[in-house]
Amino acid sequence: MNAERLDLLGLPLNPVTMDGAVAWVHERLGEGGQVVTLNPEIIVQAHTNLALARAIREAELVTPDGVGVLWAVRRLYGRELPERVTGVDLTVRLFEQLGGELRVFFLGGRSGVAERAAATARERYGVGVAGCAHGYFGEEEEAALVKRVRASGANLLLAGLGPRQEVFLHRHKGRLGGAVGIGVGGTLDVLAGEARRAPAWARRLGVEWLLRVGLDPKRWPRAVRLVRFAWWIEREARRLPRQKT
Repeated sequence: MNAERLDLLGLPLNPVTMDGAVAWVHERLGEGGQVVTLNPEIIVQAHTNLALARAIREAELVTPDGVGVLWAVRRLYGRELPERVTGVDLTVRLFEQLGGELRVFFLGGRSGVAERAAATARERYGVGVAGCAHGYFGEEEEAALVKRVRASGANLLLAGLGPRQEVFLHRHKGRLGGAVGIGVGGTLDVLAGEARRAPAWARRLGVEWLLRVGLDPKRWPRAVRLVRFAWWIEREARRLPRQKT
């Protein structure tokens, strides 16, 4: 895999393709490491969340998740990245290509969601299920949970913990028994049938976030963060006129 790293507003990005990301995870199974799928919202949050910023900077692989990240690389570096590598797409591709090589611990969602996601992965892709746990736990329960993951023999940990997933994986990645940790957001809900993905045309155009924001007022703060990200990138581009496109 290409080990090159770009800088986006002080955070790293590996300009990797989906195939490259799958190959990287495959090579690291049993060795451990953290994958962050970087999108504009996370970048904005990291500028006021020092623990999140550190987790991203010290992640072994940071993939481009979101059309905004592709635009930012084009704006700042004058290069076209070939595709997004999102949490849900990376998860499905890993299942499709590695199947029975995987022993996955499913972590996140409400009670029962991880179990239903695991059942789908096992039945549809032949994935080995190492364990399941819901995402509603406190700090005092983390140590016991990490021991469960380690004892399970998992070589892949899918963490759907929302805003805290990257920090959780960073804090514990040295104690996960060689499991590669990926923060996958709402992927477990999708696998469990609790949530639907945006239509294929929206995913292809990279505007599924716009549909979600428009249909759910609770997501409107996300739109504010996206506008802030775009403004920051434009400001940075003006400082680097030689890299404008």
